[in-house]
Amino acid sequence: MARGKDEGGRRDRDRDRDENELIEKLVGINRVAKVVKGGRRFGFAAIVVVGDGKGRVGHGAGKAREVPEAIRKATEQARRAMVRVPLREGRTLHHDIIGHYGAGRVVLRAAKPGTGIIAGGPMRAIFESLGVQDVVAKSIGTSNPHNMIKATFKALTAMVSPRLIASKRGKKLSEILGRRDETKEGAARA
Repeated sequence: MARGKDEGGRRDRDRDRDENELIEKLVGINRVAKVVKGGRRFGFAAIVVVGDGKGRVGHGAGKAREVPEAIRKATEQARRAMVRVPLREGRTLHHDIIGHYGAGRVVLRAAKPGTGIIAGGPMRAIFESLGVQDVVAKSIGTSNPHNMIKATFKALTAMVSPRLIASKRGKKLSEILGRRDETKEGAARA
């Protein structure tokens, strides 16, 4: 019996440690007013991005009468909705990709070491929380943070690692990556 309690306690400590290591970024707060008989009632909507800096990230939105409560709700939702994104060398994306959501369209491109995060607004918060160090991103269309975040997440969840492609095709990883090197050699010869 005592062993089961220790294991449960250890799991709780691990979960607490994981939660403490998460990076939380507040993307935006919006104040909204509802007109009622006695005047206006104000409410707040918050958008938060949460990540571990090692390839996991999530986003959430919360609404409440007070700012701290809205942020807390958004953070809880973001923690529950975390997704894993495959990264190349733990610093950039595996390939270029386009994401759409509503009127929002984002273009995400892998970058060379030392490039940094070239992205604006909500996308920057996502990449910093995700742990990406080198990326070039462009938002086309709407600048609405909700749509930009959702379009970026659609693109990131569609990201596929070469290892997964190799296993699906029944090939070795070197065969998949070797083709990329061959195309570079062919371009250099031309």
